[in-house]
This record gives sequence, structure tokens and C-alpha cells, in this order.
Amino acid sequence: MSTSSVSKGCFVFKPSAKKRKTLSPKDYFSDGCEGAENSDVRFKLCQDLWDKIKTDTEVLQDELNRKILDSLLDFTRKCSSTRQHSDWALQMRASEIPTAALVLGVNVPDHDMTFQSLSELLQQSVTPHVASVQAKECGALKHLMKRVLERLMDTVVAVDDDEEEAAEQTNGQVHKSVHCSLNTLCDWYNTVTKKSNSGTPGKKRSSPVKDEQQQPPVVVIFKDLEAFNPRVLQDFILICSRYIDRLPLMFIFGIATSPSTIQHMLPHSVSSLLCIELFQSLSCTQHLATVIDKLILTNDFPFKLNSKVMQVLISIFLYHDFSVRNFIKGVQLALLEHFHSQPLSVLCCKKKDAQLNVMQLSHRNLERIKQLPSFKRYIEKQEPQEQASLLNDDTHLKEVCKKLIKDLHKYHKNYYPILSCLHTLTSSLPRYPLGKQIRELHLTCLEKNVWENEDYQSAMKLLKMLAKDELITLLQRCAEILQPVKSKKIKEALVHLEELLAKLKQLDTAAAAETSPTVEETITSPMKNLQKKTDLFQLQKTLLEMNESRRSKKLSPFEVLRNEALDFIDDLVKKHLSPPESHTLNEVCYYSSSATVRRHLNATPRTCIQAALSSPYYYLQNENLKTEDGSVSNAAPDICIAYKLHLECGRLINLCDWLEAYSTVVSAAEGNDPDSDNFGKVDDVKHARFIRAVSELEFLGFIKSTKQKTDHVARLTWGGC
Repeated sequence: MSTSSVSKGCFVFKPSAKKRKTLSPKDYFSDGCEGAENSDVRFKLCQDLWDKIKTDTEVLQDELNRKILDSLLDFTRKCSSTRQHSDWALQMRASEIPTAALVLGVNVPDHDMTFQSLSELLQQSVTPHVASVQAKECGALKHLMKRVLERLMDTVVAVDDDEEEAAEQTNGQVHKSVHCSLNTLCDWYNTVTKKSNSGTPGKKRSSPVKDEQQQPPVVVIFKDLEAFNPRVLQDFILICSRYIDRLPLMFIFGIATSPSTIQHMLPHSVSSLLCIELFQSLSCTQHLATVIDKLILTNDFPFKLNSKVMQVLISIFLYHDFSVRNFIKGVQLALLEHFHSQPLSVLCCKKKDAQLNVMQLSHRNLERIKQLPSFKRYIEKQEPQEQASLLNDDTHLKEVCKKLIKDLHKYHKNYYPILSCLHTLTSSLPRYPLGKQIRELHLTCLEKNVWENEDYQSAMKLLKMLAKDELITLLQRCAEILQPVKSKKIKEALVHLEELLAKLKQLDTAAAAETSPTVEETITSPMKNLQKKTDLFQLQKTLLEMNESRRSKKLSPFEVLRNEALDFIDDLVKKHLSPPESHTLNEVCYYSSSATVRRHLNATPRTCIQAALSSPYYYLQNENLKTEDGSVSNAAPDICIAYKLHLECGRLINLCDWLEAYSTVVSAAEGNDPDSDNFGKVDDVKHARFIRAVSELEFLGFIKSTKQKTDHVARLTWGGC
């Protein structure tokens, strides 16, 4: 393969033998956090919430995947049962391998959890013989065969003679290596099944169900089908098809894009050897909506994210990887940052624990409370005598903080049910004025007063055109949402809502029609038209017409009740959906540093590389590299010197001039006499060092070769870090 480069070379990157250490919350807190006097309590709270996020997410993922996993289990049982009966040849040819094509979507980081659950369920209820393989470890056919046999047989598999000798020397005391072939696997399977089938002499045979379990299938899971080498996959399937009469093989293909991938990767002669059944999982957006609804939008989870942090996490999800798993990692990162940087996060817990922690706050933390923006606004609204008590009396301040924390928990307890009710009402409207997903409505409520939003006002106008049956249905859903909430204000709202529903159901539509014979026609029929697809101009025109007709006509009893119900909903929204910034001490629960989350989650490798090349001292901690004016020391590594010199050039860089400048700088670093004749002269060593530095800059993407001038290179990056 021909290449065009400043230098030719072969680069080998060996994986590190040591596994990268995962940073735990305890390691992060041990590094020293602000407000160290209560760091142990904060770490305990952070750890509990961290574990709760992890546990609840895994439970949710299992529930969401339960249906498709159960279908896969039924498929494997059915294929295993069919193969062991006489009608096997009638239903599929002997060379066909049962294959489940599992379409999981493009949220690839989440697939590991799904396949792990699938493997565990298969081993528990169907077969102990399950092997999962990935493309990165199966570059050639022998590697694929080796991985499958090792994971099924739990032994060392030698591919050739050299590997066999090495395996015997390394693992001779534990396992004896076996030859890498499916014939070996068949012999092993027959031995295992004979052991399980052999029982006490003279004992009657077990039931047919137990007989089926004594010949379990051998399942091979291909986690990332698209990443496999098509030729390797084809050869493996062809080999397996020749052993299907001796070995009950089954395949599970993990597909991220489309089922047509199988036809693109496998020719008909190979795909015809598979008996494929398609399984489709839920979309990643449905997973995210469920996680946000069950994990974040709940009063049981005291840690909160403000609108900007939520937007950052959702943007990364939608425009980067569609990974719910990475979204949760972002939430955990924000949780860790909040408890590490905010000493008052000791109050971010359940109501009783928070009130207890308030009484244990030190004087320094009470001073921090006084500096909170929300508490400053609270003090400004108080009488002068109360202000003096809050500023000077710590005991009084603690009592007030207990009440404020209690009010904040009440706010959250009432916020989420009313948010769900408003979403239920508005998501049924055409064009979804406030968003189809509840997270969109939640972000709007976090940013400002939602009732001042134009979309909210448009939604209320559209709701005032609902027909009777539609309105009753929506209000009944709202009542179901409010029913389980244990809050005094919500219970009062539920009683009033049930009264309105009773009045609507008892309303005599015939009498209403006699009072105003054309109202129902003018009100409900335009609403039915609005449910159809229409443009914005037509929507505005219809709304204006409805306003005109409403002014000129007398309201019917139904319209009066409808307006009363919607005014009641509007009143609930104004009482309970105010932004969290308007509530005192919201800083103890809400994390707001979106820039920190973005910096941690959105990698910027170019910025990091430029910072390292510009300031090598901060990475190498060598005093000889320390400079005060921001320049690079002449004792810096060669690549740093070459990088600094290339910043002084234009779009095209003359290699000869660059080399001479580099040689001058290096000569000064070596302590040569500037007045000597040999100062700055290029020798073989300096030339080789320069070529290596230039090659590294080219590899990093700062320069490239150009055909305009043979002795020049083109500069690719501009601007500082």
C-alpha cells in the first residue's frame, strides 16, 4: 500500500497489560473537597445516591427488555424442542441453523447490558452452553473458533503448534490445551450430555421435558454483527452447518442498524443455511423517556439537575451516541461534582435526614447559607428585625432553614404530579405546543414561569375547544395521576377535580343544545378539524374565528364547566410549577455547572494536545521547562520545539527553514557558544530528531505533505488552544 508522508515507518501500539483503574466516588472525595469538615457525611450521601441510580437503572433496563428477552428465550426453547422430535426435518432442513436477529438500535454502549442479561437468562433457564463474541477479538476465522470453543468448554484452545506448546507451558497445571476444531467441540458436547443422561441403573427415564433439557442447545451470540469481517462470518457459518446434525447450534445476531445487514454481509448460499427470526427492541428514545420519568422526575430522588445541565446531557444523547447508559453516567458525574464542590449538599437527602443535618451544621456552613443567592433574596424580603436575627443568631437561622428545607421538599412533592397532569393535557393537542415528551415540558418549567410562555397560552386556547368526551377522558387521566400522591394540597386538588368530573358527566347535553343550538357545532367541529394535519396560518385563523364566535354567543353549560376546569388546571400550574430558582435553598439540591459536565463528557483532544505541546511543564513537572512568559523552553522535548516554531509560519512551511530554526534552538539548549562557527549547524543527530518530531506532528494532524512544493508541508490547524 503506497503512502505519502514526511517519513516512512511502521507503528506498533501494544495494549497495556494493566487495566485502567476506575475512579470511585471515595477516591474523588479523598482528593480533598471544599468544606472538608462534613466530607464523610457527604460521601455517604453521594454513595447512597450513586448506588440508587445504578440499581434503579438496571431494574428499569431489565423491565424494558423483559418482553424481547422472554421472546428470545421462547425461541431457543422452541427450536431446541423441535429439533429433538421427529418433525425436525419437516420444519427445517438438517443444515439450517436457528438464528435470532436481534435489532437493538444504534445505542451501542447499552448493548452490553442487554447481552449480559440475555446470557444469564439463557444459562439459568435454557442451556449452560452460551458463548458471546465480539468483532474486535475475532479478526480471523481461527480467532473466532478459538474464542467460541474456549468460552463453551472453559479450557485452553491451541490454534497451532506454537500456541499449543506455549499453552502447555503456561497453563499445564490448570488445563490441558485442546485442538481448535468443531469436531473437538462435538466430542466434548457428547461427553457432557452423556454424563448428564447417565443415571442410577434400573431407574425409569425422566419425562420428555427433562429429556429436552438433557440435550440443551449451544448458543453463540455475535454482539456486534456489523463489525465482523464478512468473510470470517461466512466461513464460520459454512463450517457450523456441516456439524448441525451432531451439534444443536443456535446463533443470536446483535444488529445495530437494519436487518438487511445480514443480506449485505452474507451471500444467498450462506444465508440460506440460517433459519432467521427477527426480534425488535424498544427504541433508545423510549428507554430515555422511561429513565427520566422513573428516575429523575420523581420526588424520591433528592438530587436535581437544572435546565442547562439537563440540556447538555440530552444533547449529548441525541447528537452523539443515543446511549442511555452514558446519559446515566452523566447524571452520576453531576452527582459527584455536586457533592464534591458544594459543602451544603449535606442537606441533599430525605426530608427528615436533611432537617437533622441542618441542626448539625457548623458556623462556617451557616455562613455559606447566608451567601447563597436564593437565601439573600429571602433575607431582603424579611422585616429588619427578622433580618438581624437571621444574620446574627445561628440557632434561629437553623430553625428557619429547617422550615425552608421542608418547603422545598413540599414543592418537589407537588411539582411532579402537576407536571404530569399538564403534560397529559398538552401532549394530546395537535402540533404538541409544549412538546411531545415530558422532558421538554420539564425543561420549559425549569427555565421560567411556564404560564408566561406563548406555547402554554396557545395550548390553553386549544384545550378550551375540546369536546366533552375528550375533556372527560383527559381529566380522568389527571385524576389517576393525582390519586396516589400523599400531599394535602394535591388531595384537595383531587377532590375538586372529581367534583368537576361528576358535573361534566351529569351534564344534560340535550338541554345544553336547546339553550345554544349552534354552540356545539361551532366549538367541536373546528376542534376536530384541528386534529387533522394543518398549517400554522390555518390554525391561527381558526383560533381567531373561535374567539370571535365566543364573544358573540352565550356560553353553554358545558362551556362554562370546561372553562372552570381549565381555569382550575391553570391555577394549579401557577401554584406548583414555578421554577426551582424561585425557591429558597434550591442550591443544596440542584446542580447547575453545565460547563463542567460538558467539559468532562465532550472530549476535546485537540485542545488537550495543544495545551500539552505549549506548556510541557504542567505535564512533565521538570523545572528546566518552566517559563514565565508562556513561551516554550529550548530544553523542551523536540516535538514541543517543532510545534512552537511551526506556529510562527504561514499556510506552507519550508522544511529547510524549519530545520535550521530547530537546530538553532537545540544548539542553545546544549550550551554551545553562539559565536562559534558550528553553532546552529545541522548534523545527522539533529536531523534525525527533527524528522521524528515532524513525523509526530503529522501523525497528530497538525501538518500534511503538499504537492504544491516538494520541500514544503501544509499547516492544518489555526488558532490557539
